[in-house]
Amino acid sequence: MTGSPNIETVRALCERHSNWGRWGPDDERGTLNLVTPEHVVAASKLVRRGETISMAVPYDEEGPQTGAFGRFNPLHFMIRDGADVIAGSSVRDFYGGVDRYFRGTDDLIIMPLQSGTQWDALGHVVFEDKIYNGYGAEWVSSKGALKNSVSRAREDMVGRGVLLDVPRALGVERLEPGYAIGGDELQRAADMAQVEVSVGDFLFVRTGAIARARAEEDWGDYAGGDAPGLGLDSVDWIAERDVAAVAADTWGLEVRPNETEDVFQPLHIVFIAHMGLWLGEIFDLEPLADDCADDGVYEFFFCGPPLPFTRAVGSPLNPTAIK
Repeated sequence: MTGSPNIETVRALCERHSNWGRWGPDDERGTLNLVTPEHVVAASKLVRRGETISMAVPYDEEGPQTGAFGRFNPLHFMIRDGADVIAGSSVRDFYGGVDRYFRGTDDLIIMPLQSGTQWDALGHVVFEDKIYNGYGAEWVSSKGALKNSVSRAREDMVGRGVLLDVPRALGVERLEPGYAIGGDELQRAADMAQVEVSVGDFLFVRTGAIARARAEEDWGDYAGGDAPGLGLDSVDWIAERDVAAVAADTWGLEVRPNETEDVFQPLHIVFIAHMGLWLGEIFDLEPLADDCADDGVYEFFFCGPPLPFTRAVGSPLNPTAIK
């Protein structure tokens, strides 16, 4: 196809890589169907040191959100605290006036489910009035995702993880905003890591975006602004390897500005709505990348299920690499 990438480019990629019906007409798990018990057993054998590395950013008021697309950082409140104990109201208000010595504290969080490190569910993206596997958009209603909710992944986000450290493979600290990662860059990172990305893997793509924010001590326009990320040229490479999920250290996983002027977040359309590929965003891959560079091992046992919110289209998590 000639000319700049556009809606027809996106439609062609959707048609070429659609998994609608691949796992049956009622499927809501998408590429997580590729993770078998045998994959999990094999992945467990990657644990050699017992080292655990979190890939989550802290869930607090210092997070990356600035209000773009209605998302804000988590708000934390105490329901009962130490002051209630000191004032004597703890027993009166929470224990029915009966003092049995126990004093407890409780709190709550108010947050968009996709304000920090998070999974996109397969009901998150609607393209031409359809969500993954051909369900109509009406299946995501005011009651939530009646199809393709994030809870479908509650038992599946476990297996072999592979880190592709693209900046290190290219010999730079971090990628510049607007840098589109294609199949060649992904393969170069895999070659550097001496790993083969294969069926059912959980793929983590480092761009260095969080390292940049940390170095500048300012999230800036991290949420919704220009960023390095996966480009259209990465789609074939990822689809051919039948991975279970892809996550990155950026707000939106794909390169911004998008390569398609007339389509917002085109890879989300291809990956989520048609491939049924689970996407993770705002993963802090810096500690993991440093560890992998130190020991030269870029594969690990991964565990990172979403919180099973009923009918939700996204979820926070604490993704963990175990080496």
